[in-house]
Parts: sequence; structure tokens; C-alpha cells
Amino acid sequence: MSELNQIFQRAQARAGEAGLPYSGAVTPAEAFALLQGLPNVRIVDVRSSAEWQWVGVVPGAELVAWREWDPLHGMQPNPHFLQQLQTRVDRENVVLFLCRSGARSHDAAALAAQHGYSEAYNILEGFEGDKDGAQHRGALNGWQAAGLPWQQG
Repeated sequence: MSELNQIFQRAQARAGEAGLPYSGAVTPAEAFALLQGLPNVRIVDVRSSAEWQWVGVVPGAELVAWREWDPLHGMQPNPHFLQQLQTRVDRENVVLFLCRSGARSHDAAALAAQHGYSEAYNILEGFEGDKDGAQHRGALNGWQAAGLPWQQG
């Protein structure tokens, strides 16, 4: 069995164990392997525009914010999320959703699966990962800590 098939099997097993409403969950390293190994894989970064600009982005990722800052009301859901996703990413693609820590991307993967994305996956740990003992992100786990390609926004 190929490495990519093994990744899909592990991702789907995680989905079954956790009762996820989408295809599966992958680690950052697994997401990168899928991205490198298959032509129809897309990463969709659902963080806010401020996070893309100030924290960084995965090169080539589709940037579709799940929530955005409203000066009057604070962070608000993006009412156009689904439409923006459908415009930028084909439903036939393997779609890997990414956020800061894996929570917003979980919600985005669930919504995508409800709307016809049959291969929707959450990237566990997210871009920055969990907080360490000093309450800082970016070193313990996640895309950055794994040493995967990213660039400052």
C-alpha cells in the first residue's frame, strides 16, 4: 500500500474514532505529503486576513476566512464563506482545511462536507499549534513547528 493511501486510511480512522462529520483528519506532515503527492489536493486556510498577514501562510493555499474582524462587532462569521469556497475550490478536490489550531478548520470541513465536498479533511494542530508552557504558539506542534513550508504574509 502506498504512503498516500496509508495517510488516507489513518485520516479516515481518526474520523471514525472521533465521529467526525467529514472524511478525516490529517497531521501537518500528512497534509504536506498529500499536497506534494497528488495533483488534486488543495489547502484552504480559514484563518482571518490579519492572521495571514501577521503570522504567515502556506504557499499556494486558498485563503477563505471563516471569521473576519468587524470594527463594530468584533470577530464575526464570514457570511460568504461557502460561496467563496465554491468559487475557488472544486468539489472534486481533496480539500485540507487549516486554521490556527484545528478548531475553525474542523467547522469549515464539516460545512464543506454538508455541501458536497466528499473529500474534506481537517489539518490537526493547525498552522500555529497548541500553546506551550509559556502560553506561546508555533513551537509545540502545528504546521510551523513541523518545519513545513510557510512564508510571512
